Amino acid sequence: MSLSGYIRKSIKEGTQISRSVIIWGVFIAAPGNILFYLLLKYVFQMPYENLTIRLTGSVLALLLMVFIRSESPFAKKYFPLFWHFSLIFILPFLFTFLLLKNDFHELWLYWEIFMFFVLILFVPNWLMLLFDICVGVFAGIAVFFLTTPNAVLNPEFDIPAYSSVLVVTVVAGYLFSASNRRGQAAMEKNEALQALAGSIAHEMRNPLSQVKLNLEIIEEQLPVYRQNGPKEASGLKTGNLLDVLDSLYQHVTWCQIAVKRGSQIITMILDEVKEKPVSKSSFGYAPAALMTGKAVDEYGFESSAEREKIRIDCRSDFMFRINETMYIFVLFNLIKNALYFLESRPDARIYITLEKGEKANKVKVKDTGPGISPENFDKLFDPYFTSTKKGGTGLGLSYCKRVMLAFDGDITCNSVEGEYTEFVLSFPPVTDAEIQASHEKLVEENKALFEQKRILVVDDKEDDRAVAKNSLAALDAIIDEAADGKEAIEKITSNRYDIVLMNIAMPVMDGYAATEKIREGEAGDVSVMVPIVAYTEQPFTVARGRAKKAGMQGLITKPCTERELIGELSSVFRDHQEIAWYRMKDKKILIADDSSINRMSVSILLQKYSMKVEEAVNGQEALEKIEKGAFDLVLMDIGMPVLNGIKATRHIRQSDISRVASMPVIGFSGESDEHLVRQAIDAGMNDYLIKPFDVRLLLEKISRFI
Repeated sequence: MSLSGYIRKSIKEGTQISRSVIIWGVFIAAPGNILFYLLLKYVFQMPYENLTIRLTGSVLALLLMVFIRSESPFAKKYFPLFWHFSLIFILPFLFTFLLLKNDFHELWLYWEIFMFFVLILFVPNWLMLLFDICVGVFAGIAVFFLTTPNAVLNPEFDIPAYSSVLVVTVVAGYLFSASNRRGQAAMEKNEALQALAGSIAHEMRNPLSQVKLNLEIIEEQLPVYRQNGPKEASGLKTGNLLDVLDSLYQHVTWCQIAVKRGSQIITMILDEVKEKPVSKSSFGYAPAALMTGKAVDEYGFESSAEREKIRIDCRSDFMFRINETMYIFVLFNLIKNALYFLESRPDARIYITLEKGEKANKVKVKDTGPGISPENFDKLFDPYFTSTKKGGTGLGLSYCKRVMLAFDGDITCNSVEGEYTEFVLSFPPVTDAEIQASHEKLVEENKALFEQKRILVVDDKEDDRAVAKNSLAALDAIIDEAADGKEAIEKITSNRYDIVLMNIAMPVMDGYAATEKIREGEAGDVSVMVPIVAYTEQPFTVARGRAKKAGMQGLITKPCTERELIGELSSVFRDHQEIAWYRMKDKKILIADDSSINRMSVSILLQKYSMKVEEAVNGQEALEKIEKGAFDLVLMDIGMPVLNGIKATRHIRQSDISRVASMPVIGFSGESDEHLVRQAIDAGMNDYLIKPFDVRLLLEKISRFI
């Protein structure tokens, strides 16, 4: 590199100061100069102080704040020059001038050393540091002699000793500064990663949201199969029609699960990059065998051959405290990794075994695959590490480690290259007292919701009805029973129920048919809107779509935990109470989003619930439409061209028209950053949804704010 090139590089490095460092310096220098003047003049009674110079230093510091807050080209262009000018004046010039004016007073000797140390922190390049020191010190000396006739200096301190301290201070300060710069570079890199992750999340959540909304529309368009319907439809026999519909419902559900998983992976990446701690607020107690079996049942295998590779041994069952979604994700990740490495070994198997122990309970996932090489073994749980697996983020096992530690357990690995790989999930033993305390807390949280509410449990199996009754008994609900759909309709006709728990596969009349008849008014007009939750042994992917289409509001697969049963019933019950469907009819909603697919998808869904919808492609068009017409609520995308959602909301809240200023605004975006959410709420948004959002959650929020 040429000399001129090195000088340019040094100037650039010497002005690369973070905004936070500048703000920190301003907050010290602006009031500090005035404070120092008062202390040194009136408390320590120094021979010389100068208020004009001190005020000049404070003004320069405040002007620095103006420069860094300004977006003008002039400020950006000349900021480096003004930064170094201010530094030179406030530190080496001012300190040197006052040192000489006070004839090398001991206190000012200390402050001169302090000045060198601080200047080193603010100038991250040795050449620029030397330049600032030389210019400032020589300027201080020159001004001293120009303003001090017949100047006579009588230094009475040990100059060699002082010089040695000064040299050590400069060296130590430079080393500290170099270390600090490396730390700052790492922080800036991490901030850049967080910004990149947020950008990726936004870009990925938008298409996921579009897919989710369109799946909802497709599901709404699918016909309902009825046993008493036409024998043939579109050339298909009745049996074939049922198979086709079941297949379509199943594939839609698989797609919805895939969208949900994709959204969870995005959240996982953001949490990992931001090192966000795992929240324990949603943890509950559950049998390991039940949760492990559910994970395997819900895994999206590519073929039946893949499913047949897995062997489960749950004979040694135990209770553990987990978050169901997180635990299932951990198993999904281990199964996915194992299946990838077993592709070339058709005879290899995956063994999932539960082991109950005194000190720790364990779930072991062992595959008879190629094993892990020694050079990769120690890096398994490092963030962003992948071995030969294509398309991996390197975050799976790292996130699994964080989840297991949050469970107060751990994940370890044993492997012999060429023979096997075994991951061991360890969980602390759970006492009966802990389970009882969890049960009491669950009852306490839900008792007010269920107390004296009438619940009808419909199931042809007496044992399953007993399980549901026992789980709900502590909530002081009034429980009735029915053994099939026909008996259920008879009971609903003669009694008022707050919620119905309906098995799907029953003799005489199944749950689908019974629900359809209830929705058609055969059990009375009052019961048409009673919430119905499916309670079934059928796989989730098979039952979900048809249950929803029949008119059910929720789905619980057997067997289930007490927490699952009460949690799903309370969720549906709260939705039924909080979503005031009658309020939505003919309400006028404005959707502001730059994505035409998003606008169209949300419009179709809202129109289904009898709402009137208009659209705007950006915040500016939204403001124009709001001022011209009356809307009951605005759905506002955050990131839009011309005028984004946050700025548009501020304009709404500042409007002189009262109906506009008070209009409810619900923001939505693919961004989940807490700072952005706070910005949205501070701007005046009533609530915020993260894409891809749940339709019922959207309806609940619309219902609340209109």
